[in-house]
Amino acid sequence: MKLDKLIETLKSKRGYLKKGPHAISNIFKVSINDASLAMLEAKSQLRNENTSENKITEFDTYLKNNRIDVNDVKSVKFWQTSKGEQRFSVVTGSDNNIEEIKKDIEEFAASYSPEVPKIKYKKSDKPRIALEISLPDIHYGKLTDLSIEEAELQFLSTIFNLVDKASGLNIELIILPIGNDGMNSEGLRLTTTAGTPQHDSTGWRETFRGYCKLMTTAINWLKTIAPVQVIIVQGNHDFERMFYAGDFLNGWYRHDNNVLIDNGLSTRKYFKYGVNMLMFTHGDKEKTSDLPLIMATEEPLMFASSKFREAHCGHYHKEMVNEYRGVKVRFIPSICANDDWHKTMGYEALRAGQAYIWGYETGLEGFLQSNVNDRV
Repeated sequence: MKLDKLIETLKSKRGYLKKGPHAISNIFKVSINDASLAMLEAKSQLRNENTSENKITEFDTYLKNNRIDVNDVKSVKFWQTSKGEQRFSVVTGSDNNIEEIKKDIEEFAASYSPEVPKIKYKKSDKPRIALEISLPDIHYGKLTDLSIEEAELQFLSTIFNLVDKASGLNIELIILPIGNDGMNSEGLRLTTTAGTPQHDSTGWRETFRGYCKLMTTAINWLKTIAPVQVIIVQGNHDFERMFYAGDFLNGWYRHDNNVLIDNGLSTRKYFKYGVNMLMFTHGDKEKTSDLPLIMATEEPLMFASSKFREAHCGHYHKEMVNEYRGVKVRFIPSICANDDWHKTMGYEALRAGQAYIWGYETGLEGFLQSNVNDRV
């Protein structure tokens, strides 16, 4: 039963309102969350009808202001502030149009994509190297002590510093995994993908445009050094929007032979460089010790033809490394500043960016680190 019809049923048959959400859920075959929402809204509307027929409920106002049809509401998460005030966040079922949105974004970006000539890079007799620059969990748009401009500067400065430290190496390829909670929220609803409320410093349109512009700025600079392989990794804060950002970049660089974008549908991405096999995943869903077997199962030929294998993850904002039967699993640190909630909870980790040096024939040669100061 649709949410609006359930609300009207509860209003017309008020005896149901004396029952609990579990009973309503069983009777009308809806989720507990929808049952709670419908009961709350029905009671609110009945109270308003007794005082003023023209009074609009808080929930209706929220839907109207955000241009959300009540029938598109997928779920509603309720919580209470420390002052006892009731709050809610709405998750819509907009996933139904994902292919249409994907096509629109890519075509829009492609319309602005110029023809770019292949850059002639300098050749060297030094051993072949791929430089992986990994900066997960930047949470673009997150409300911290830094302005967006300061956070952007720290991101770019970290990349510049890591590349500068790699000078002298024969870098024939730059591997750039992006995303991994690249954006702090899913946008309009100001929550994570699962519905946990977030505090952003600016609007959802501005954060999407700002993030895409920041990534193109970084990619455009990196491709002057070596071809860039961009790998899109979806996080738990930006699972939907990171996919859209990936298609934007895919369209933007459609005619640029110096940049390749991997925005495949799988949440786990794989890349092989010489004897090296790399898996990229956010790391919030899989059991860490299972990642080597997942690698071998999903990409058996790549697994068999490689000698050095690693899985690179984000999510925890701190460095953690373990090894399972010869396969290393790395959780990579973040440069993201803490917000008030993380400070209150006492969460603290070294803010740092890292780059990994992969030898085409020799495996991991080492890594570089750029530590981030509290202020720019």
